[in-house]
Amino acid sequence: MFRIVRFAVPTLGLLAGILTMAGEQPSVPKAEGVIGQTAIGKVLFLGNSITLHGPLESIGWSGNWGMAASEQSKDYVHLLTKHIADASHKQPEIMVRNIADFERDYQNFDIQKNLEAAIAFEADLIIIAIGENVSSLATEKDEQDYEAAVTALLHALHAKKMRACFVRSTFWSDAAKDKALSRACDATGATFVNLGKLDADETHFANSERHIEHAGVGRHPGDKGMKAIADGLWSAIEKKLQK
Repeated sequence: MFRIVRFAVPTLGLLAGILTMAGEQPSVPKAEGVIGQTAIGKVLFLGNSITLHGPLESIGWSGNWGMAASEQSKDYVHLLTKHIADASHKQPEIMVRNIADFERDYQNFDIQKNLEAAIAFEADLIIIAIGENVSSLATEKDEQDYEAAVTALLHALHAKKMRACFVRSTFWSDAAKDKALSRACDATGATFVNLGKLDADETHFANSERHIEHAGVGRHPGDKGMKAIADGLWSAIEKKLQK
């Protein structure tokens, strides 16, 4: 005669204890919407045409995203947003604004009035991508004036959360502008992200990827250039927020 021997099936709690004793740590679900210790529910992007440009028939641009990515999902805003969503396991709410008017007249730009909605958005993470439309900073005073204006902008936007504010260098390389941007970051606690001389590589321009009639549009970043911007920013953000 055969004897039937029954074995008790361990409960999940007991199994977790056994695995722990054996050196295996039970997996703990990651918090959604968090990178490191920083909650990322809202992301604010402020820039110029590289960040957002609506359709303009006179220059042959029909998109409503960062010029001159081939489609919305390939501009740096949406590529970077995907990095953030993948890392935080949650799609953040984003606000994207073109502030080329600030670049063109930073000495007289009313930040509180013109950026009321952006300030009220109270973003957890802010990306600043400006400089290309700023007139040449020919003198030390020009640099100081621009630095002061950017410093005021950063304070107005993120005075209490400057750790999660990132300012990238210019796409069309300009040492004087980048120096002013970097100093503004030093003065406020924001992070300056030096992307290097992206314009030194012709394959970063849209006109290297497809025919574009308008020269100005064509010299904007194409899909490869946009990816380089997004990847550079993400590398800096991940490094900073994972500390």
